[in-house]
Amino acid sequence: MGMTLSGSKNGPVSDPNIVPLIDVLLVLIIIFMVIIPKVPTGLPALVPQYPSVQPKRTQPDPHTIVVQLMQGGKLLINEDQSDWNALGPRLSDIFKERAEKVASVKGDDEVPFAQVARAIDIMKGAGIDHIGMVTGKIEVRQ
Repeated sequence: MGMTLSGSKNGPVSDPNIVPLIDVLLVLIIIFMVIIPKVPTGLPALVPQYPSVQPKRTQPDPHTIVVQLMQGGKLLINEDQSDWNALGPRLSDIFKERAEKVASVKGDDEVPFAQVARAIDIMKGAGIDHIGMVTGKIEVRQ
């Protein structure tokens, strides 16, 4: 069947047939190749693109909402003064009738990240679907 017996002075010698073992290993390799996903999945992210030329400063879009975190715990919503207690209800009022619930948060360099995370949590609680991060310093590649 799978062995050959040959007699000698020291007793029988067996040569195992490894072809079935190789067949099983090849089948296992094919099964694992099919099971493992080919494309890794992750969270979608939008990477900001650097402008080729510096854009001119224009009036901000009235539909864009930016929550700015300043030193000393001050908050600005599109250049309007606010505080932490009024941030959630005010954002809920702003986004109550809007179809696109997109806003951005911008923090000064000295503001701890815990404050930024707190603002993002309040913004999510106000019903904002997409929250962007605005950086203070963006270097233009040349």
